[in-house]
Amino acid sequence: MSFKILSAEIAHETNTFNIVPTTLQSFRDRFFLNGDQAIAARGDKNTELAGLLDTGRDYGWAITHVISAAAGPGGVVTREAFEATTAPLIAAATGEWDGIFLMLHGAMVTDFCEDGEGEILRRLRAIVGPDLPIAVTLDPHANVSKAMCDLAQILISYTTYPHVDFRPTGRRAAELLQRTMAGDISPVTLRARRPMLEEANGGRTDVGPMIERHAQARAYETRKGVYAISINGAFPCADTAEVGPTVLVTCDGDSQGHQLIAETLADDIWDRRHDALNSYLTVAEAAEAASKWNGDAGPLVIADYADNPGSGAYGDATNLLAALLGAGVRNACFGPLVDPSAVNTLRKSAVGTDVTLDIGGATAPKFGGGPLRVTGALKSIGEGRVVGSGPMLGGLERSFGPTAVLDVAGVEVLIVSIAHQMLDLMQFETFGIDPAKKSVVALKSMQHFRAAFGPIAGRIIVCDSGALCTLDYASLGYRNVPRPIFPLD
Repeated sequence: MSFKILSAEIAHETNTFNIVPTTLQSFRDRFFLNGDQAIAARGDKNTELAGLLDTGRDYGWAITHVISAAAGPGGVVTREAFEATTAPLIAAATGEWDGIFLMLHGAMVTDFCEDGEGEILRRLRAIVGPDLPIAVTLDPHANVSKAMCDLAQILISYTTYPHVDFRPTGRRAAELLQRTMAGDISPVTLRARRPMLEEANGGRTDVGPMIERHAQARAYETRKGVYAISINGAFPCADTAEVGPTVLVTCDGDSQGHQLIAETLADDIWDRRHDALNSYLTVAEAAEAASKWNGDAGPLVIADYADNPGSGAYGDATNLLAALLGAGVRNACFGPLVDPSAVNTLRKSAVGTDVTLDIGGATAPKFGGGPLRVTGALKSIGEGRVVGSGPMLGGLERSFGPTAVLDVAGVEVLIVSIAHQMLDLMQFETFGIDPAKKSVVALKSMQHFRAAFGPIAGRIIVCDSGALCTLDYASLGYRNVPRPIFPLD
């Protein structure tokens, strides 16, 4: 029997403290593709869509993929953007389907509801009824709501951070959808949650306790009726009622026993809430380390954890750059610095000329530093198109928008118009910067950079520049999270 599958990809991670709303243009800036366009661009890469298509070919499914849309992490999603991205899915849902496959993030907040994914599922259920099988893939930084678990039978998150298992996750979820549609299983997804903003290490899986937890999860998955266990570190920059780490068990049968599995893993997250792996340096400490690094063993990679555009920070913080320049650090690169106004100014000058201007710090100067006055040699200007080559972005295209590279006292600064975190070497190399040949590489990312930059690094350090994703959570002014909650209380 050939099953008919409706699929859609609608992804956003919402930082509710970001004052810049996520608009329809924000989705267009990353990708907003109809079904055929999405399959052409993403259908044979490391994506959940590719995993779905792999499984669909195995079983002879008739897949109708209607949209792939994602915006970079940022402020709340406007109603216009939400309606535009979900409209193709909701319109198609009136057809005859055997199953629905959704590729979501799990931390979308709109300007009219806290639970964007729950709202998508509520609208679908109003059309297709309560029983049609729905499978959902999630980012492990999802804040998984009770509604999401009530409205979808199958929810499966990636198992890696840095996220390198998009395609296998798509396959895992699709295999369970096949078994459900065939009547072999009748799954539900159970949830355990703890009163924390996030897991101690943000769900990091390359080292630390998540390795052990995932090993336990895989062992539990061998039990009768347990089909998938997802461990979500949560997204703490969401001031919402259901923020926090969760453990999901997609299963059928012994619900009490399966719930105990979820609670056991969630207890471990709570019990080890103080066991942080990273040491967060100040920008002064990071700059001092950079000034003493000779680069013989490879570059010193400095991650500005707090100004990570991949968590909805503005990407224009200047504190770290100012500290590096103040310390006299040379043979270095820094990026991306998000400042479309500066790029526009630089594009009026000739490559090779010296330019003096303010860069960065314009959006919210109290987070990570205000505009920085610099003089530098304009090295290049470009249109920002990048095709990745690394474990996360290999073969996929991203755009920084109009870009410029400015050499400021030996620090090559990549200035861009569209925010993306650094997670692929090509995001520097495309613009004439070779990070492997630098003594110091300063970049804006939390963890994803390790997949591509780890192999070239002589050492990696992490700093908190005081930007929007600072670990000083008390400075952000949470109002809607349930109290008490760790670490605020």
